[in-house]
This record gives sequence, structure tokens and C-alpha cells, in this order.
Amino acid sequence: MKTIGLLGGMSWESSAEYYRVVNEEVRQKLGGLHSAKCVLFSVDFEEIEYLQRQDKWTEAGHLLAEAGRALEKAGAELIVLCTNTMHKVIEELEKGVTVPVIHIANATAQKVQSENLATVGLLGTKYTMEMEFYKSRLIKNGLAVLIPEEADRNQINQIIFEELCLGRIRQPSKEYYQAVINKLVEDGAEGIILGCTEIGLLIKPEDSPVPIFDTAEIHAKAAVEIALEEK
Repeated sequence: MKTIGLLGGMSWESSAEYYRVVNEEVRQKLGGLHSAKCVLFSVDFEEIEYLQRQDKWTEAGHLLAEAGRALEKAGAELIVLCTNTMHKVIEELEKGVTVPVIHIANATAQKVQSENLATVGLLGTKYTMEMEFYKSRLIKNGLAVLIPEEADRNQINQIIFEELCLGRIRQPSKEYYQAVINKLVEDGAEGIILGCTEIGLLIKPEDSPVPIFDTAEIHAKAAVEIALEEK
């Protein structure tokens, strides 16, 4: 079993889910008392979020590359960046390490395709929904991508940063997300990608009329698949 490097803290609420999923997945696959071999580097999200707001993505990338090198020195044989938004600077992280970095959008696209779906709705931070770094990966993998209208994007983003990243799960916010999901389905979405690792804390499969793709869970399980491959 390879050692998984978890680069988390963005936010730690969802990073805790990564830790849970990788361990549950290893136990399910290997049985007995097996658990995942993993190391975690958790950043201070306040620093990262400030750089996001200031459009200082290069500086943020340098911070993540430094964290990635620390993971590699600690024994990580592959790395998962436990966030969707910061995949905007994944190239900087990849340049900073010699071990593979598993891309969350690629893993998610493969999962969607395994369900034979072609058009998906994308929920996430404004950065993820509006910038091309994430959508372009999905499109390159053969998917058509729908995003909410601007007012909904703003509200979705606000709920992520002011509630979910702080561990606040509110029924009105769930209902708002469900309304946005229903709009996307009306526009042709066959599935919904929870393109922020915190959204899965709020929205569950039963909250949507079409399949839900929880990127944190998909990403963590993809890491386990690679970790358990024969060397």
C-alpha cells in the first residue's frame, strides 16, 4: 500500500471527510483492521482565502508547493489536494514535487462518464464555477457543463465561505441549493457535480432528482485505488 499525502485545511471541515473516506475505503477493500497509510499537511485556510480574494494565485501556489514538498519528505507517494478551487494552481504544486498529484476534476469526470451522463451542473465557489481551470478539465473529458445564473452563484459562494467552511449546516441553505439544482436540471443537467469539497456536508444524494457527484468522496476513493495498485 502506498502512502497517501493529504494536502488539506481548505477547509479542515472537508479535509476531515477525506481522512474518513480513505480509511473506510481501505478497510472495505482489504478487510480486517486495515486502514490507510496517509500523512496530512493542513494549511491555515485564512491565509489561502486572503490570497484568493486578492487574486494572488501565484503566491498561493507557492504555499501549496511548499506543503507538497513537506508531504513528500514525510513519505507521501501520491498527493491529493483536498479542495476544488485550489486546483487552479495545481501546476505549481506538481512542479514542486516528484510524486503524482491526483486531479480532482479528472477523477470526477471519469466517475460521471461511468454513469453514461453527458451534461452536468456544476456547483462550487465562484472561482470554480466562473473560471476555466476546472470547467475546461470536465469539457476535455467530454462533458457539457452548466453553471447557475450570477445571483445564484453569488449566494452559493457566500454559503460556502460563511457557513459550510465554518461547520454551519442550515436547512434554509440546503433548500436554496436544492432550488438551484432543480433549475440546472430543468436546463438539461443529467447530474450535479458538487465542485466544492464542503458542499457534500450539506447536499446528499436524496436531495437531488438526478445523480449527485461528491467530489471529495470521489477524489478520496480515487487516491485509494492508486494507493492499492501493485507496485
